[in-house]
Amino acid sequence: MSNLSELLPAGGGGKNVDFVASGTLGNGATVVLKADGTVEVVAATPIPESIPAGSEVVFNSGSSKYHAVAFDPNTAGKFVVAYQDDGNSRSGTVVVGTVSGTSISFGSEYVFNSGYTSYISVEFDPDTANKFVLAYHSGKALIGTVSGTAISFGSEYAFNSSGVVDASLAFDPSTSGSFVVAYSDDGNSEYGTAVAGTVSGTTLSFGSDVVYNAGSTATISVAFDPNTAGKFVVIYRDAANSNYGTAAVGTVSGTSVSFGSEYVFNSASSFFSSLSFDPNTAGKFIATYNDGTNSSYGTAIIGTVSGTSITYGSEYVFNSGTTDYTSVAFDPNTANKFVVLYQDRSNSSYGTAVVGTVSGTSISLGSENIFNSGSSEYISVAFDPNTAGKFVTAYRDVGNSNYGASIVGQMGSSTTNLTATNFLGITDEAIANTASGSVTIKGGLKSGLSSLTPNAVYYVQANGTVSTASTAPAVRIGKALSSTTLNLEFSS
Repeated sequence: MSNLSELLPAGGGGKNVDFVASGTLGNGATVVLKADGTVEVVAATPIPESIPAGSEVVFNSGSSKYHAVAFDPNTAGKFVVAYQDDGNSRSGTVVVGTVSGTSISFGSEYVFNSGYTSYISVEFDPDTANKFVLAYHSGKALIGTVSGTAISFGSEYAFNSSGVVDASLAFDPSTSGSFVVAYSDDGNSEYGTAVAGTVSGTTLSFGSDVVYNAGSTATISVAFDPNTAGKFVVIYRDAANSNYGTAAVGTVSGTSVSFGSEYVFNSASSFFSSLSFDPNTAGKFIATYNDGTNSSYGTAIIGTVSGTSITYGSEYVFNSGTTDYTSVAFDPNTANKFVVLYQDRSNSSYGTAVVGTVSGTSISLGSENIFNSGSSEYISVAFDPNTAGKFVTAYRDVGNSNYGASIVGQMGSSTTNLTATNFLGITDEAIANTASGSVTIKGGLKSGLSSLTPNAVYYVQANGTVSTASTAPAVRIGKALSSTTLNLEFSS
């Protein structure tokens, strides 16, 4: 049996079936079907915040820079770190990491570009397991393929013949094989430029370069809106406009890129900027940066995209001290939650992290957590999309011979036994543990409820409650026929 629907008789009506309870179930409880045929209540289990959650692990026993870390969304616990290996002729290098609980293990190092390599960016192709794309300073890109902890590389492809600075790469999760590289073009007065790329097998193809900022451009970060196909934002320091922090909305169609107007988010010198889209809220992103006219404090702001326009909320200081090497990421499994990592120069340059929560355009911030009691540079962070709240950071540990190092962090979150396919129904009575009792299953009409809005679509939440909120991991369960009756659908 592969689908719950195989349990259910065809046709409408009230479908009430007896099941054995795993645990005590209350009347009106939402339940899931377990592998052994019993049912248990839909429930969330809290996970406490722990930063760091495990010990530091060295992946490069030599001076390393320009770290970029990315998880494979198709393989739980698998990620890569790309970096410049100063101990090996400053060559471009990649290593595969595996997270198990709070521990990290690394495979061997693999050189993807012999000789000086900087401004490295890496992202996995969300549509193809084990495949990632690298972009770097020479205006080149290539595909890497992971097998266990081994890596093989395809040919290099040029997206810019003059060389680039601050390359930043992002995939469009809504369009198979589509990505963008944003960079400063050395051959064109360091103008802010972007190009669309496409992955096909082990081949890369690129469209034409498009300028989004006709002036010297630095500290570039790019990200796609996961909820809007073809839409991305690039943020940068606009040296042609007093180094103001600036953003622009880009749109990809095939291999063509177009941009809207530029929107300043910080009318002051803005350094070490980083960008992340909220995967659970369309059009919303966060930018973090060093605010040069506010004592170089670490600062964050929420941007909202509408078409090609951007509006901003207020600025929020997450570190009242000189803040460098910021890297920010939203947790795809916990709505409205993000983590920002940085070097706190006002506290011995320690590696530090803060968890934040977004509500509209407001930000609330937790306490600062030191993840490395030593000077930390070239920081990069990424969440494991398969494990709620879990992230990995890669950084240069100056206090440990400039080695490339990594740790696991756990943001406060929760896990749930609810999946996209295991919701069964709602109990018709209280059922004692191991006893048998009636459940209205999918395809039936569940009555005796209260405060429903007729014709509204309802979802079971991770903690077992039922509401109209659809944010993942909520699962659609049906439509209200009246204020007391819910039609439990076979599927969403």
